[in-house]
Amino acid sequence: QVQLVESGGGLVQAGGSLRLSCAASGGGFGVRGVGWFRLAPGKEREFVAGINWNGARTNYADSVKGRFTISRDNAKNLIYLQMNSLKPEDTARYHCVGARSLGIPESGSDEWDYWGQGTQVTVSS
Repeated sequence: QVQLVESGGGLVQAGGSLRLSCAASGGGFGVRGVGWFRLAPGKEREFVAGINWNGARTNYADSVKGRFTISRDNAKNLIYLQMNSLKPEDTARYHCVGARSLGIPESGSDEWDYWGQGTQVTVSS
């Protein structure tokens, strides 16, 4: 089975930066899209960013465009989310996700088949 393990979360001041990492195992990493969702109490699940199988295409939520960057290293089976200019509203548990196929599913799609346990990001005022 595909497994995704996130790391890199923590507590940061508003305006600061964090880099999240996701290590994938179980095969198929290089032939599927991957991305990040975030979950916060009292809020609906929110798509953050996605990247297709070879990194040629990316997609971002409007709320993070210009601040977050998703990338991947297929040779190392790693996915990253560089988060800059963090805001308190970015506080959430961030989950690495794997798509069913090569591309980036729509944010509300049921084609995000694989989920990691998440890593907590807390941004203080």
